[in-house]
Amino acid sequence: MVVPLVVGIDGSEASLEAVEWAADEALRHQVPLHLVHAAAAGPGEPDLVAAASERARKGAPAVQVSSEVLHGDAASALVGTGRNAFAVVVGSRGLGDLAGLLLGSVGLAVAAHADCPVVVVRGGVEHRHTRFGSVVVGVEEGEGSDTAVEFAFREAHVRRCRLVAVHAWSVPVGSPGPPGLSGYALQAQRRPPAEVLADALRDPAKQYQDVPVSSEVVEGPTRRALLDAASGADLLVVGARRRHGHIGLQLGLVNHAMLHHAPCPVVVVPRI
Repeated sequence: MVVPLVVGIDGSEASLEAVEWAADEALRHQVPLHLVHAAAAGPGEPDLVAAASERARKGAPAVQVSSEVLHGDAASALVGTGRNAFAVVVGSRGLGDLAGLLLGSVGLAVAAHADCPVVVVRGGVEHRHTRFGSVVVGVEEGEGSDTAVEFAFREAHVRRCRLVAVHAWSVPVGSPGPPGLSGYALQAQRRPPAEVLADALRDPAKQYQDVPVSSEVVEGPTRRALLDAASGADLLVVGARRRHGHIGLQLGLVNHAMLHHAPCPVVVVPRI
């Protein structure tokens, strides 16, 4: 049984842009597309679903499209549907969001609680339609981003584009070390940043040998490094650790910054 790519719809233009993006993504991965509208019962539901279905079929007529209307909390409905999904896709804003919010409350809640990858479709048309030929993935030290790196390689493979892997590092203030050492030398006393990045890429690169990879080791804040890299990307992939003893993910400052400010679609991939 092939799991579907789920996309949340609410009639907003942002959700219709998410439908278009999701239809292309479903076509690339050869999975069905499932539209989910969750809200209080209303008279416009059939028209809303029909409009979203038409938008999906117009962009990707070969994709199998189904739909579902659920009455209740939208975030909970999408998280529940996502338990058996390839990924959940949402728009960057919804009808009920305040104008000052950069990311809708539903999108943020889904990204923080879903068991599958969650895509927030952000950015202008040039970033949503694979015009840059690049997927960017953020790599952190340790095993927190291993699943995200695998996801990013697969995306670059199906898109037939390059992968840009970014590892940002900085030396904490007050770090001990011999006088006169540069920041890189101090960091290298623990583990060289280039080694951290190379180790994270080694195994998936063997599986996806057709994917050209660029490695970027950046000294400075991770948020700035990823936002800079994403300015020329079609997709930004970041990982998220599961919370110990609690339901949901640890969406740290970096994840929040990407979800609110990235210039292209963002995928939050839970660590398995």
